[in-house]
Amino acid sequence: MKIDIHTHIMPEKIPNWFEKFGYGDFITLQHHKPCCAKMIKGDTFFREVEHNCWDADVRINEMDDTEVSIQVLSTIPVLFNYWANPKHGLETSRFFNDHIASVAAAHPTRFVGLGTLPLQNIDLAIKELERCITELKMPGVEIGSNINGKNLSDPYFNPFWEAAEKLGASIFVHPWEMMGENDMQRYWLPWLVGMPAETSRAICSMIFGGVFERYPYLKVAFAHGGGSFPSTIGRIEHGFNVRPDLCAIDNPHNPRNYIGKFWIDALVHDPQALDFIVDIMGADKICMGSDYPFPLGEHHPGKLIESHIQDKAIQEQLLAKNAMDWLGVYRF
Repeated sequence: MKIDIHTHIMPEKIPNWFEKFGYGDFITLQHHKPCCAKMIKGDTFFREVEHNCWDADVRINEMDDTEVSIQVLSTIPVLFNYWANPKHGLETSRFFNDHIASVAAAHPTRFVGLGTLPLQNIDLAIKELERCITELKMPGVEIGSNINGKNLSDPYFNPFWEAAEKLGASIFVHPWEMMGENDMQRYWLPWLVGMPAETSRAICSMIFGGVFERYPYLKVAFAHGGGSFPSTIGRIEHGFNVRPDLCAIDNPHNPRNYIGKFWIDALVHDPQALDFIVDIMGADKICMGSDYPFPLGEHHPGKLIESHIQDKAIQEQLLAKNAMDWLGVYRF
């Protein structure tokens, strides 16, 4: 069995909220030729996507070709719409959540859905989180690595973490609005350099901010192999030890103590890097994740794990068991 915790989906038809609301970078799709569509951001071309972004049958065929049993579906980060008026953010979140829930309900043995939330308003976000879990029967939600510049350690998020813990919600943290993005537009550096740093920003913020200490039963997974966090944990711990006046101001506990208290995906593209994260983070806290259907992802999901990890028990953990532990889902 292979469970892919990191895949993205969008509806085939998206309302033109830019026209409806009269502002912003809301995404809509322009189907200009068979099997392809242009993503229009506001009134400007953003990128082209193919039908595996929205067509469940195409996804299932491609899953079968690569022997992926289950995809965990989440929205594309550009659709978070955290910058929008909160009531508009709620409307778009509900639309995407209803869509993902409908795809999962139509193919319950192949898809599990994660919701998205209007985190620019915590009260609305918590209400939508509750709807995702109780009404839409989702195991959890995807959120950004920061929300309009606020780190995930900000006290603003405490009610959300409390609600997520009480509901047993699985949280998938995906980098977006990468710090320094405007200063490194060439060479795809926001995606190659910014995303790994942004993921470490989210992990370190939650550790140093005491989020995992206050809410020890949170079930959080981070994208892209934990970004630069695993390879810099030595530096992070050393900084904590030599400058507690700067690092330990909100949490007195060593950051290394929190390894094993959250999950990461295995999307590292390199066998030595895979060995490293297994050694550092633990074989029980790494889940297969491909970033399907985008080019920076693993085009044959799980192939690196299957070809490189020789221990069959560890293989099974990374390919499926850890994902089930994170999701709290054992029906497969």
